[in-house]
Amino acid sequence: MFRRLSLLNPGLLIFVVLLSASTWAAPRQHVITFGQWMKVKLFIGPEENKVEEMKVRTLAVDGRIREFVTGDLHDVTDRVFVARRAYRLNDALPEDGKLRPEWKWQRGGWVMVDRSTGRVSQLNLPDFDPFFSTATWYRDYVAYCGISGGADRLYAVVYQLGFRKPVLHESIGKANLGDMPDAVCTAPTWQKQPARVTFEPKGSQKVGFTIHGHASELQPAQGEEEESSQPQSQ
Repeated sequence: MFRRLSLLNPGLLIFVVLLSASTWAAPRQHVITFGQWMKVKLFIGPEENKVEEMKVRTLAVDGRIREFVTGDLHDVTDRVFVARRAYRLNDALPEDGKLRPEWKWQRGGWVMVDRSTGRVSQLNLPDFDPFFSTATWYRDYVAYCGISGGADRLYAVVYQLGFRKPVLHESIGKANLGDMPDAVCTAPTWQKQPARVTFEPKGSQKVGFTIHGHASELQPAQGEEEESSQPQSQ
């Protein structure tokens, strides 16, 4: 009997080792959560003496706060979504001599979040202006009115996440900048079959474009996970 057990033990040991290895190889499940909405002040105007209310909430991965976000999310695929960033900027002057920073809330660009990997990465959208540009999403396309570096030209931009480049970047006139957010264009509108997007610059006529894109699968970005500084709660 003891001999029979000794013959079985090596096989049992191999089974236990293989079972443990398969357990170790199992992908880690990430938990993505959002905090409660908070009402904050967005200061606007040339002298920043006008105030608009903005709602923000925390975006956390595995219990760690990664970003503040504002507005609605957009599900690109069953595992990837995008969100608009919000952050606080220190508005204190060096000569103010204040011991504590003077934080002011600002709207930022967009981040892409992968539910399966827990990765949060910032999107580099060409000519996107966080103050003036309003983005509208459809599938993995985002449409917005972009502003050139010299702030003199307005562009109709459609960026496709799957290709990580714009499929449309067309000048649509002069950039008539104002003092209010989203002042250069209304939010672009989408139609489908075929995919078509319409831009309406303020004080100008609507202009539409048919988007001849291709289906593309979003691939995880290469390299290590981007680390962003932990936001400070208000």
